[in-house]
Amino acid sequence: MIRITELSLPLDTDHPALRRAIVRRLKINDADLLDFTVFKRSYDARKKNSAILFVYVIDLQARNEPAILQAFANDHTVRPAPDTDYHPAGHAPANLSERPVIVGFGPCGLFAALLLAQMGFKPIVLERGRNVRSRTADTWALWRKNILTPESNVQFGEGGAGLFSDGKLYSQIKDPKFYGRKVMREFVRAGAPEEILYVSKPHIGTFRLTGVVAAMRAEIIALGGEVRFESKVVDLLIENGSLEAVVLADDETIRTRHVVLAPGHSSRDIFRVLQRRGVFIEPKPFSVGFRIEHPQSLIDAARLGKYAGHPEIGAADYKLVHHAKNGRAVYSFCMCPGGTVVAATSEPQRVVTNGMSQYSRNERNANAGIVVGINPEQDFPGGPLAGVELQERLESQAYELGGGDYCAPGQLVGDFIRHTPSTELGGIEPSYKPGVRLGDLTHALPDYAIEAIREALPAFGRQIRGFDRADAILTGVETRTSSPVRITRDPDTLQSLNVRGLYPAGEGAGYAGGILSAGVDGIKVAEALAQSILGGTKGTAAAKQ
Repeated sequence: MIRITELSLPLDTDHPALRRAIVRRLKINDADLLDFTVFKRSYDARKKNSAILFVYVIDLQARNEPAILQAFANDHTVRPAPDTDYHPAGHAPANLSERPVIVGFGPCGLFAALLLAQMGFKPIVLERGRNVRSRTADTWALWRKNILTPESNVQFGEGGAGLFSDGKLYSQIKDPKFYGRKVMREFVRAGAPEEILYVSKPHIGTFRLTGVVAAMRAEIIALGGEVRFESKVVDLLIENGSLEAVVLADDETIRTRHVVLAPGHSSRDIFRVLQRRGVFIEPKPFSVGFRIEHPQSLIDAARLGKYAGHPEIGAADYKLVHHAKNGRAVYSFCMCPGGTVVAATSEPQRVVTNGMSQYSRNERNANAGIVVGINPEQDFPGGPLAGVELQERLESQAYELGGGDYCAPGQLVGDFIRHTPSTELGGIEPSYKPGVRLGDLTHALPDYAIEAIREALPAFGRQIRGFDRADAILTGVETRTSSPVRITRDPDTLQSLNVRGLYPAGEGAGYAGGILSAGVDGIKVAEALAQSILGGTKGTAAAKQ
């Protein structure tokens, strides 16, 4: 198989035109091109008023491939295609007596469970929240009726925090084994649109992702796995540095020596259990800030120029960074084109914001987090859970600023920059539900964060015209950008540094930052766990001989 890179073509290129372009590029006859697929398609909009072209990466099969490769030996854009297929690390023995346990059924736990099920290990999944259908109803109860269900919400339940998001499926992680391709292919097999395999910034969207997750759960069960909802882990039994069992809220004890711990970044009670049990855990940097909303049409015009609204490109996104004078980095986070700002708390009397988009990305507003990086040494010294405690204080304060009923505090950008409380909206209607109460966000974050964001907004306005328009909306607070802790693991075995059999994984453990990277980490940890079991099984067999 051959791969062509850097093949630039107009936006309206159809399948026959793409085939003709490949034939011209390789200087072969049409009959010699046996088959081709689009591996990746991207575009460059930095020069928005010049022609925007799609740039393709093509994998193809042709007659006499060695001769073609020889003819293009000095051309770096024509090379042998790499093997992107996933190759299982092994298969469970028929006499396996112990089933691995997965704690958490977000993207990481989902893929860890799926891979172990496909390898024959029949995992048991313990998810504190409810299934995707029930969870959706519980989440809407907060958004529409101000009713919070602490164990079933944006953070907890089947699909994890990634379910109620933009469904972004891209990451900057290094992936030499193409685990990300495995994640994408499994999503497509479960019903995701096939285009996620090749578009440069793929996404699924919340409503489509719910069906995909349910289909993957069904496969895990069909392969002998077990998925148990409303099964909250409240303790770990550890003896002589080895994990022996997990304890559930109903006092059931499940004996196992192999646990993938994928709790998500909001499982603060689990973090406290780990600290109490002496599991090595350390604080890590994260970010805090606000959500900002603009008309999507403003972002489209600023980013795409005359191509704004083009159906082949869709809603535009952005990525912004500003280094403030006080030494803080301010950046856009989890940008959601054509989406909404959502209530994302999982705890009573706290307010947290996040962003979400549907697959169509056709809502009126664009939103993104505008956040400031913070670190434990400088901003929350005091132990492994000091970052958790900071998050809790800011979220409780936001609840009070919002009126004490899960409405969020908000302020117009112009008023925020001028240090003036907001009293009425301009031309932009905030999308956050249950609702936004305007006022003054000055005390919603630490002073250094407020100072840095005030400086950053006009700077962003110089990059995207209108970004700092006076009636853009800031909604607070965004605190759960990533886990405030890392459950540190051995880089070789992927087990906890001081507890054998415990495999910290995913975003909550500090090893991922989004759906794709969490899914990839789930695969890596599942492989490590499987190899540990298989190695132990082989050792036992050898001893008997």
